[in-house]
Amino acid sequence: MSAFRHFVNRIKIRLRGKYQIVGWRMTPDEVVAFFKQQEKTVLTFFGFSGFQYDEEPEVLEIARSVLSGYSPETTLVNIGVTSDGAGIIYPVAKEMGFRTTGIVSTRVMNHPHRISLAVDIICIVVDTVWGGIIPGTNTLSPTSQAMIACSDILVAIGGGKISRDELIAAKEKGKTFQYFPAPMDRAWAIARAKSKGMPPPESFDGEVHEWLENDTNP
Repeated sequence: MSAFRHFVNRIKIRLRGKYQIVGWRMTPDEVVAFFKQQEKTVLTFFGFSGFQYDEEPEVLEIARSVLSGYSPETTLVNIGVTSDGAGIIYPVAKEMGFRTTGIVSTRVMNHPHRISLAVDIICIVVDTVWGGIIPGTNTLSPTSQAMIACSDILVAIGGGKISRDELIAAKEKGKTFQYFPAPMDRAWAIARAKSKGMPPPESFDGEVHEWLENDTNP
């Protein structure tokens, strides 16, 4: 991205919502330090990234049920900044009185319109990918490293490749998580694959579901 484009997109992001940008090019350690300063429990929702859910009302009811077990005074609700996928939970969290946060890759700078208007605090991590394992390596991307390190309570509702990679890393670190099945929208997923010249998905349950079904060491 050119310096001029970056500058323009910063302005677009600032004008689009009332959220606080903690940093535009943060490291995982800087994100962790910021969250520690908040002195609150961080409840992170994992789900699909860039995909819609098949039954959004059911997903939102699951989220409401989970959130009802925590106090807005002591809990931050964290997701991945964007309004799609698990980001549909942001407005519900806000309605219930929670302060909302988001950790996202610098790639969001090319997509200002995708940032949820219901997120209060944003940490933008220097990254070449959106998250998950960096292609061609066994290394978790900086964005996903920050996401896992900051999360105290992990809740997955459905979930694709990035969420799967993050949850595998969380499990390796001894963290536990709740999982609720929730398939992606079939028609939307097929149309999206077609627009990218790719074959339609063989399964609509998502990579998190497939991993857990095949995991021999739960």
